[in-house]
Amino acid sequence: MKRFIWLFAALMMITGGLFASAVSAGEQDKEDYLVMFSGNAEKGLLNAFGVEDEDVLYEFELLPVYQLSLTEGQAKGLSNHPHVEYVEEDAEVQAMQTVPYGVSQVQAPDVHRFGYFGQGVRVAILDTGIDANHQDLNVYGGHSVFSSWPDSNPYIDNDGHGTHVAGTVAALNNSVGVLGVAPQARLYAVKVLDQNGSGSNAGIAQGIEWSILNNMDIVNMSLGGPTDSSILRAYSDYAYNQGLLLIAAAGNSGNASGTGDSVGYPAKYDSVMAVGAVDANNNRASFSSTGPAVEIAAPGVSIQSTYPNNGYRSLNGTSMAAPHVAGVAALLMHYRPNYSAQQVRSVLNNSAQPLGNSNHFGNGLVGAYRAFVY
Repeated sequence: MKRFIWLFAALMMITGGLFASAVSAGEQDKEDYLVMFSGNAEKGLLNAFGVEDEDVLYEFELLPVYQLSLTEGQAKGLSNHPHVEYVEEDAEVQAMQTVPYGVSQVQAPDVHRFGYFGQGVRVAILDTGIDANHQDLNVYGGHSVFSSWPDSNPYIDNDGHGTHVAGTVAALNNSVGVLGVAPQARLYAVKVLDQNGSGSNAGIAQGIEWSILNNMDIVNMSLGGPTDSSILRAYSDYAYNQGLLLIAAAGNSGNASGTGDSVGYPAKYDSVMAVGAVDANNNRASFSSTGPAVEIAAPGVSIQSTYPNNGYRSLNGTSMAAPHVAGVAALLMHYRPNYSAQQVRSVLNNSAQPLGNSNHFGNGLVGAYRAFVY
């Protein structure tokens, strides 16, 4: 009797000759819909079509829109009602991955299409650590030269610099965030800078030593300072002679006119590739250090990459340029697994796109495809 009374009341509330289904909504499959009403009778209409309170998933505040769980019959009935503007299935959407301009500028996608992603190449990121929980990064191991928490944990990056550098090298090829130059390279978080972004020559030397002992292929050092160190030079030379490719930021001590010798250490050592920064138009970044030690150039202006806590951020610096070169080196090592570090370095330099003054750009803009076909 109660069921009959409910149906009768529902029929009285429906205009335009429409009828609510006599079959209980709970007995049919339901999908999520978005429904927009044109009047103020939405609650009455929902009741009339048998939409229970638990089927109202969300009520929007600014427009008369509801997210509802409906049967196919309920959705069709509502869509034909004169007081309903729209009924549409709540379609699935996914996060979109973007390709930062720098990744394209160094021709990484041009070799990705041939199946080369830097697979298995081991890249040590000597920096502030890497946020190992970031959705866009896989970190395979690491080490910290510090003993005090949280700096003692290489998988915590309270500064953000190392996580950003890591993303440029190897952000994953997935459906979120950004794409790295070599998304299948193996990242290792070697923390030599603390949560304030500070470290020492001794710490860098320790990080290089760890990289040698743990069979790294590439060492990225987006760091530096003005002070030469015989020990740091000796460790850089030793690592290079042991088959590791060392890549470092040239420094951010340049001037607008591009004069002077301002490349820092360890980038200035012969055993290390010093990377200068250019913008999207291959113009030298005004901050990029200059001098005869500059070996190669890469994008370093407004570089979008990973940041701690599943974040993303745009940063400037030769620190951002260096990991582009490290990523291209990883791609080349994947393509030419028998190449020595010296051979990889030679190919990167000889295949670079000349940009002008060698004190600004070194041999020119690094390019993955050019390196592959050199």
